[in-house]
Amino acid sequence: MRYFIEFAYKGTAYHGWQYQPNAASVQETLNKALSLLLRTPIDATGAGRTDTGVHARQMFAHFDYEGELDIPMLLKKLNAYLPKDIALFDLYPVHSDAHARFDATRRTYEYHIHTRKSAFECEDSWYYPHALNLKAMNEGCAVLKTHTDFECFSKVHTDVKTFNCVIEHAEWQQQGNQLIFTISADRFLRNMVRAIVGTLVDLGLGKISLTDLETIIASKNRSKAGFSVPAHGLYLTEVHYPYIPFQERLKL
Repeated sequence: MRYFIEFAYKGTAYHGWQYQPNAASVQETLNKALSLLLRTPIDATGAGRTDTGVHARQMFAHFDYEGELDIPMLLKKLNAYLPKDIALFDLYPVHSDAHARFDATRRTYEYHIHTRKSAFECEDSWYYPHALNLKAMNEGCAVLKTHTDFECFSKVHTDVKTFNCVIEHAEWQQQGNQLIFTISADRFLRNMVRAIVGTLVDLGLGKISLTDLETIIASKNRSKAGFSVPAHGLYLTEVHYPYIPFQERLKL
């Protein structure tokens, strides 16, 4: 029987989702908990990678288990056993060939910037006190949606077959001292969101123009795009599947 597990985590203490031989990862922590409580080796496959320090408000993984589960009881035990920075929401029985990574039809990320120094947001948002032109940055978002090849924002030496992504939504919003960038697409390349944010920040500072942004995208050259912003401001917020009822979780 295959199950999808829905969960969230704060990435500060972890070297990303994927297992690392000499560092703590979310995948290893979750696998250990599942294996202990189900009394059999479990190897969960995630919806995608997140880098060191990146957070997830909604993440999915699938695993196989021989037999049916008492889902409410297992969730209760897992949440009691797991560290406080990993929270499980639900478990879903799915068909045997369902895949948490390949079946996702849309993913959404947010990037958080705070413009006034905060003692409480230092691990959850990037402190950037410089004035940014949000109108120009949103005009840059409109440019992004007219393109599909985003090789210029991808980490180099990656093993993908295509750099094409369809961006459905991209927008900056200001909420008090917070600037929040939201982007949704059918897929994302490694480091893509952080590179896009860095490039849009350059646009907001007036360092580049919209014409320059077009040139950067056309170049397919990562060195032409902006810097990669710090990981701790990035959140995976939504993952959609055609066979999982969408649950909009409260902002954590």
